[in-house]
Amino acid sequence: MIAIIDYGMGNLHSVQKALERLGFEAKATDGAKEILSADKVILPGVGAFGDAMENLRKKELIPVIHQLIEQGTPFLGICLGMQLLFDSSEEHGYHQGLGIFRGHVKRFAGDYKIPHMGWNELKILQKDHPLFAGIEGGHVYFVHSYYVDVEEKSILLATTDYYQEVPAIVGKNHVIGMQFHPEKSGQVGMKLLDRFAKGEIV
Repeated sequence: MIAIIDYGMGNLHSVQKALERLGFEAKATDGAKEILSADKVILPGVGAFGDAMENLRKKELIPVIHQLIEQGTPFLGICLGMQLLFDSSEEHGYHQGLGIFRGHVKRFAGDYKIPHMGWNELKILQKDHPLFAGIEGGHVYFVHSYYVDVEEKSILLATTDYYQEVPAIVGKNHVIGMQFHPEKSGQVGMKLLDRFAKGEIV
């Protein structure tokens, strides 16, 4: 069973439906026992970083997420869910994140359209990573005004270009983050979601 963490923010329904179309059992839940006993766990997210961390705190899910990662459960953060894996964010003030990966979330700054919204090319950096077996790249769907300034360059699995290099997929061992929405990213996104759901990421 794949648990989708329900903390009041995130496109839970579309992620669940995408997994079910791929043939996997998925359930949105905020129950610690259900989440900790799941085979794999997804942290979705749409909205502001600080609000998300506050909701996770109120539901007492922060220690649950750390326990999941310590016990080796395959874990996927999507969009805001990926950003939450990092140390901190400057979105509407300073906010601490989950601190799983080293890095800081910053707002795009420049004379161009913000948010970065729409289809953009996925540039795979680590082509031998098991997540990308049978995937050569392609276009995926982004919606975000903030990006991660990653400190550990070794965790960068794929990037995209939006007036600068933007982390698109990060990962280390059993923890993966995707800045785009795989469930809205056509065949490429569904292939990536399928590989995570099958556990083929390490």
